[in-house]
Amino acid sequence: MGKIIIFSAPSGSGKTTIVRALLERYPQFEFSISATSRLPRGKEQHGVDYYFLQQEEFRQKVKEEAFVEWEEVYEGTCYGTLKSEIDRIWSKGHVILFDVDVMGGINLKRIFGSKALSLFIMPPSMEELRRRLEGRGTDSQEVIEKRIGKASFELSKAPEFDFTVVNDQLDRAIEECTSLIDNFLTSKE
Repeated sequence: MGKIIIFSAPSGSGKTTIVRALLERYPQFEFSISATSRLPRGKEQHGVDYYFLQQEEFRQKVKEEAFVEWEEVYEGTCYGTLKSEIDRIWSKGHVILFDVDVMGGINLKRIFGSKALSLFIMPPSMEELRRRLEGRGTDSQEVIEKRIGKASFELSKAPEFDFTVVNDQLDRAIEECTSLIDNFLTSKE
């Protein structure tokens, strides 16, 4: 079993931007593509950003126990980590990098224990989080309100992660994550 690095945060905290920067720095890292029952947003592509599954197909994979973990993140919208995705990445000898919702991150840490480093990306404030979500231009106001409403619950889960990194300045947040990852990768565990 290889190592895994888990990034979780409320939507709009900047975790995906940080993950992309780290994928460029670490050639041995490979992004774990999550499965979701939602429709693609913007320029998202099947098999690149997510595995986009119909709701029935997602539920069938749950019955088949094809997921390491899965969660209904928003009503009617599920996300999960396919066992086949983990096998695919570890078969190459790569470190798996996860960009998952907060409960998914907690579940992955529980499952993989000391083989996993879990990082919670904290927005600088709720106001900034709202500004970022609105600035994306990909979600309706109703969806943004759902995400803001869920963020306070997610922020309460930060202590369940190994480390919390405040993303108030992107370069500094990336450097802090890099330092934590370097320590994790060189540890004996």
